[in-house]
Amino acid sequence: MPRMTASGAAASALHRRRCLTHYGAIVLLLLWGCAILPPNTERAPSYAVGDTDATLLGQAVAVRTAANPGKDGIFPLATGRDAFAVRMVLVAAAQRSLDLQYYIWKPDIAGQLMFEQVWKAAERGVRVRLLLDDQVTGGLDATLAALDAHPNIEVRLFNPYPTRSLRVVDMAFDFARINRRMHNKSFNADNQVAIVGGRNIANEYYGADPRIDFSDLDVALVGPVVRQVSTAFDLYWNSESAYAASRITGAAGAGDTLRMREGWDKVRQDPDAQRYIAEVRDTTLLQQLLDRSLPFEWTSARIIYDDPKKVLQPANQVETHLLERMQAAMGQPVRELDLVSPYFVPGVEGTQALIALRARGVQVRVLTNALAATDVGPVHAGYRKYRTSLLKGGVMLYELKPAIDTSLRSNDRDGGKQPGFGDKAGGSSGGSSGVSLHAKTFAVDRQRIFVGSFNLDPRSARLNTEMGAVIESPTLARRLSEALDSRNAINAYRVQLAADGETLEWIESTGAGNRVFTQEPETRWLRRMWIGFLSILPIESLL
Repeated sequence: MPRMTASGAAASALHRRRCLTHYGAIVLLLLWGCAILPPNTERAPSYAVGDTDATLLGQAVAVRTAANPGKDGIFPLATGRDAFAVRMVLVAAAQRSLDLQYYIWKPDIAGQLMFEQVWKAAERGVRVRLLLDDQVTGGLDATLAALDAHPNIEVRLFNPYPTRSLRVVDMAFDFARINRRMHNKSFNADNQVAIVGGRNIANEYYGADPRIDFSDLDVALVGPVVRQVSTAFDLYWNSESAYAASRITGAAGAGDTLRMREGWDKVRQDPDAQRYIAEVRDTTLLQQLLDRSLPFEWTSARIIYDDPKKVLQPANQVETHLLERMQAAMGQPVRELDLVSPYFVPGVEGTQALIALRARGVQVRVLTNALAATDVGPVHAGYRKYRTSLLKGGVMLYELKPAIDTSLRSNDRDGGKQPGFGDKAGGSSGGSSGVSLHAKTFAVDRQRIFVGSFNLDPRSARLNTEMGAVIESPTLARRLSEALDSRNAINAYRVQLAADGETLEWIESTGAGNRVFTQEPETRWLRRMWIGFLSILPIESLL
């Protein structure tokens, strides 16, 4: 057998590497070829159902609006179980239409119970339009296909991933498009009652996850403002970025519907689900809904939203900018500006704007997540760069604790009278709860309030689409400010400059007095080091 020389071995190795490179290139090209979106055809435009005054919801709303002509009815949904109860009741009561638009819909307890209720509505003849962003639908294709196959349900996916089983391919080859998402959340039953705010459809938003609750806020709306929610939904539903689900997921398989319904049966037999359903049934709000005695505040509200074309524009040339619309609708603060944002990355311009407000005598307070409470570490890395400048400029910073002592606060099961900013969404009566802030709400001069999906970060401003309600409500705006007045001392760290004027301290109020931390509380050194490393990377525009 002939011996291979050293030069021959090297040549052979080089040949293998070249072959592997060529094969790899072929594989990538094949994957890329599979990753092209299909033509956005085979879908017909549709619009909100308008003649719904004779429905049960229409008649119930008419009784209330007749006494408040021209005004909008507003009710805050401050606790997770209340927010879930309202949605389930509205789906059960709908007779003509359901228009549902969400960034996330998980197949967990809350998500499966909601899917089943929506299916039951379709079985009754209700027309359902379900518009989901495609970012977090991994593993849901069979369910979405089965839902879409129902004659009364149509599912569309916003800015979808064409490669269903290996989404990293789309991220690698089409990142500029894939990085732009629909972050809107809206719910509309019979074009009579709508919900907008910060909650997606998943356990953590509705007090159904014993490990973590997202402290969040929605508002239920009745009156003329509901038609504004419908207009926004129709714009997104018929946009060029909304694809018929069947074009992306394929048609439903022979057993998909059966497996989907078996999954619902399994969830309802789950002891955790049964316990959660019982807790929802025990809410004061549910009884108020059944009695038609929900205490709406009657005022005026305005829905503001990005044009869906925003995701098709270069990030640095966005023309359909919700932030400017929100600032115009909220007006310039004269005395106070209170900002609640779980993901707070103000940037240089935002930092300067907040400091300028403070220089004019406006009190500026910000509540965001502490590092130990955030679910998105890189965003905290972006935020930490601006803390010192903000504090030097007189802005007050508070960071929500990762766990709160629920025995130190009032019970939230009061029909939403006290917005639970920083509170456990489920309303437990005592003990300690894992919490992450998720509400996005801003109040100006205790007169006007914004509730919606918009975070004070570059992603909301330039990359994603957002929506929310600007409400002329001294009552709600004051409640937000009072929540910051009284509850930050218990549920959040106050961040301040140390005596040297440069380093930071975190002040925790306890029954035994103040406790001072000189580094991010309740975090390990490795995580702090990692966040510090991320903060020096040029990633702020992606946050």
